[in-house]
Amino acid sequence: MIDGAYVQRMARYNRWQNQNLYGVADQLSDDERCKERGAWFGSIHKTLSHLLWADRFWLSRFTSDVPRPQAGIIESVSLYPDWDNLKSERAGFDQTMIGWADLIDPAWLAADYTYYSLAAKREVSKSRWLLVTHLFNHQTHHRGQVHSMLTQAGGRPSDTDLPFMPD
Repeated sequence: MIDGAYVQRMARYNRWQNQNLYGVADQLSDDERCKERGAWFGSIHKTLSHLLWADRFWLSRFTSDVPRPQAGIIESVSLYPDWDNLKSERAGFDQTMIGWADLIDPAWLAADYTYYSLAAKREVSKSRWLLVTHLFNHQTHHRGQVHSMLTQAGGRPSDTDLPFMPD
């Protein structure tokens, strides 16, 4: 099982890595960010849009302070067509995630949670600590795709290693 310190660390890692990738992506043209590159969600922009949607969706399951996105997985790639809006929403939501993480309760983490999975199309019951771990793992998965696409586009994201995250 994970603890509150893990959740807080990973929320800050999420912000650090988003700043890294968005900073590199910001140096590209809209055409380069939107270019289809064969990733699961196609482009840098679409993948980052999906990732923000997914973070909002998961956090809405964990706290009533975050409204649940009305869009589904398919629509997640087109929710933020404007790059500046996507950047701004991401930065703001990273702060929301940190604020949520800072208040995490160990008893809450230890409890089970039942939800309807859009991906599996059925109800699922799992430990909250596992679902929170999935939230951060999902981020890492898609940021890895974005990192690769940025490199393909000539960008140079900086270090992604957790031990090198600034304090």
